[in-house]
Amino acid sequence: MYWFKNVMIYRLTKRLDWSEEALQRNLAQNAYHPCGQSDMSKFGWAEPLRGSPLLHFSVNKQILLVAHKEEKIIPSHVVKRELDNRVEELEQKENRKLKKTEKQELKDDVVSVLLPRAFSKNQQTAVWINTETNLIYVDAASSKRAEDALALLRKSLGSLPVVPLAFANEPADVMTSWIAEGKTPQYLTALEEAELKAADDKGMIRCKNQPLDSEEILSHLGKGKFITKLALDWDDHLSFVLNDDGTLKRLKFADNIREKNDDILKEDYAQRFDADFILMTGELAKLTENLLDDFGGEKARL
Repeated sequence: MYWFKNVMIYRLTKRLDWSEEALQRNLAQNAYHPCGQSDMSKFGWAEPLRGSPLLHFSVNKQILLVAHKEEKIIPSHVVKRELDNRVEELEQKENRKLKKTEKQELKDDVVSVLLPRAFSKNQQTAVWINTETNLIYVDAASSKRAEDALALLRKSLGSLPVVPLAFANEPADVMTSWIAEGKTPQYLTALEEAELKAADDKGMIRCKNQPLDSEEILSHLGKGKFITKLALDWDDHLSFVLNDDGTLKRLKFADNIREKNDDILKEDYAQRFDADFILMTGELAKLTENLLDDFGGEKARL
């Protein structure tokens, strides 16, 4: 199962048709196929559930997609060495310096020769669509990776009107007040890790394994620094780092949550996949609801 390790949340600004037949047909236009001998990279949709021909997994109005990227890895020093040898050989043979365009043609030829022997790097990005709340969650640690997956979905569907989920109250202000006043929401526990920044962005402090209610940390907050990253535990269900842009990093579901479906036999892979997906999405949906409540709801858009 794709237990999310990072979460970037996006708001769909209008409802789309998520019927399974239409979704499968649209995704199939951009299905992932392994790189051929002459391909540098391939990017497309892979089957979330092993052994299933479907490019989506749907249950309880929740949809899981998996974007698969394969890239051929050719070390730059290998290309340079082979190119330098070819350039030197040709320049000596013709007794002249090669033009820039000629060197580029040689480089392209070197890459095409090396491609069939290159190793592949594979990367999968899970995308969860909550059709009840009209939110899309992307398991990505960088906005670039998340946007790549959303761009593939937009290409497949023809349209994907989304914006990053934004809270009404600035997370940095709220997180700072939690620690400064020693009052986190009842369901949250601040862990001993945070990042503090000065208002002018000229100063930054990272602390780990240090009580946030210590005199040193409170002194920094009293002098105007803001908390921009804060490690939290949510009701003993999962821990994560909350960033000031509303993204969640380093999600770790507690053992008591991940083990809830251990009574399902390993042989029943599809059933366990189904149960774990329902469990994970339920937890993250509830966490999102809690965060929206404590950050004053969703930011109004013009």
